[in-house]
Amino acid sequence: MGAVDQQVQAAAKTPLIALLGNPNCGKTALFNRLTGARQKVANYAGVTIERKEGSFTLPGGRALRVLDLPGAYSLNAHTPDEAITRDVVAGLRAGEQTPDAVVCVVNATNLRLNLRLVLEIKRLGLPMVLALNMVDVARKRGIEIDTARLSKELGMPVIETVAIQAGGEKGLLAALEAMPFDLQIKPNPLSAIDAVPVEETQREVRRIIDATVGFDNDKGNLSEQIDHVVLHPVIGPVILAATMFLIFQAVFSWAAVPMDLIKNGVDAIGQWVGGAMADGPLRSLIVEGILGGVGSVLVFLPQILILFFFILVLEDCGYLPRAAFLLDRMMGGVGLSGRAFIPLLSSFACAIPGVMAARTIQNPRDRLVTIMIAPLMTCSARLPVYALVIAAFIPNRELAAGINLQGMVLFLLYAAGIISAMAVAYVFKRTMGAKGHQPLMLELPAYHWPHLNNLALGLWERARIFITRVGTVILTLMVLVWFLSSFPGAPEGATHPPIYYSIAGMLGRALAVVFEPIGFGWQICIALVPGMAAREVAVGALGTVYALSGGGDDVASSLTPIIAASWSLPTALSLLAWYVFAPQCLSTLSVVRRETGSVRYALLMAGYMFALAYTASFLTFHIARSVLGS
Repeated sequence: MGAVDQQVQAAAKTPLIALLGNPNCGKTALFNRLTGARQKVANYAGVTIERKEGSFTLPGGRALRVLDLPGAYSLNAHTPDEAITRDVVAGLRAGEQTPDAVVCVVNATNLRLNLRLVLEIKRLGLPMVLALNMVDVARKRGIEIDTARLSKELGMPVIETVAIQAGGEKGLLAALEAMPFDLQIKPNPLSAIDAVPVEETQREVRRIIDATVGFDNDKGNLSEQIDHVVLHPVIGPVILAATMFLIFQAVFSWAAVPMDLIKNGVDAIGQWVGGAMADGPLRSLIVEGILGGVGSVLVFLPQILILFFFILVLEDCGYLPRAAFLLDRMMGGVGLSGRAFIPLLSSFACAIPGVMAARTIQNPRDRLVTIMIAPLMTCSARLPVYALVIAAFIPNRELAAGINLQGMVLFLLYAAGIISAMAVAYVFKRTMGAKGHQPLMLELPAYHWPHLNNLALGLWERARIFITRVGTVILTLMVLVWFLSSFPGAPEGATHPPIYYSIAGMLGRALAVVFEPIGFGWQICIALVPGMAAREVAVGALGTVYALSGGGDDVASSLTPIIAASWSLPTALSLLAWYVFAPQCLSTLSVVRRETGSVRYALLMAGYMFALAYTASFLTFHIARSVLGS
């Protein structure tokens, strides 16, 4: 028997615990507390829903495996995430081990919502522990919970936990020591849940809470007071708009110094390499291909990290679900619910997690429409293109105190993506048969200060992903672009730069026939092709193309003045319009095909976005030319 087979058998003999609960109950924080770095992340077979499994050892020395199941409000599944949770705990998922025990995590401040799931799982008959999480917050509010009486009413151990504190899991570990893992109990069929009406379950929840929870000293919480302002129908949207506006101002103003440092560093390396190497193909590859391409993209890392810093802060402090409520009415007008806000916001980072996050939307039509419009949100890969063109053509002028013209333009580009997404959703609503607006039901977590550790980890992860892309996908494509742009060489008596006669030059001139009506020259056309793999590659490709066209040693810092001198303002505005709607990268289209189960929707997405991009660029280019007279 091989070593791999022995490991598989050993893992199968290790008891498996299922960790589940409502969203925002602290389940994943408890999972991280139990497992630390001993985690495996994959997808469930046949779907793109994330599967997180870890391992830990009890104080008595027994090893356990723990599965962090997707958040669910009920086992009467309404979303793909809830269906996965239901099938795993009920032993209905092929190839997935039935849990030996269940740890149900609940939010101690919101038992009225959380206990429905607890009662449903109890009917499956599996060994079970209730982790009463966030008890510290409940005590601060004055909520009194009789855990001994709650344990008696539920017929299971009830353990207090504080998942965000070191040692907050010790009570749970002690309870797991006493669990009967060797009984191998088979879960009852799901009909045991369906046999009890939802109304009866809710009555039982209210009875248990009346018997075990005291609210006489409940002082309420600061979150409710803040929400009176943040969720106000007039003040709330103003606060949201101002917050987003300030974020885009910061993307330009805060990033200036670190961007200059990266530019100067790449320039210095390029000049040193250029001076140390003899003229030839290898020197050209390193200076014009690698440094001219990769350096042109790497310089935008500070702006991407600043954008993600704000997104992580808003997410961690609990503001994002409030934004979903604020936008619910507006999104309802185009046939979506506010629940689509979270997937669409995720798409500002990358369309791929945004498309995958649409699984949490219950209505199948709403889910499909959200997937189809998610790429219209301005993903971080577009930011380098926007920043490059804005820096080259928009003056760095202060319009008012703290309001910069370049930041204003960036804000308008993001707003254009949002408005266009709402317009497309409205069209889909008319063509796909809308059933009316569904009210949004979403739990609002309590406000809290962002955890610095989570912020640091989130920013490090984003920086690592970006730098990895620069060092792998983008580097590979830049070498390819350099090769296609360098060979074959210029013929005898050539009057243009050598790149004009290269394979890339020929391809660019062929594409220019299609793109000339919207103001794109052959250099831009060359950059659009590798941009299909990753949008930020377009900036690197432009860096390589213009470095080869000019033949100089200046790389990252020279691209901005070069395009400012080479393009007209209508061309620059046309390119910005193109990237508001630009057809998606191939990886996003692949995920859309998997999530929808059909290549038809991936092709429809690519087709409608190309049509919108071309139309917007055509109108922008010709209107700008007529207004500016150029």
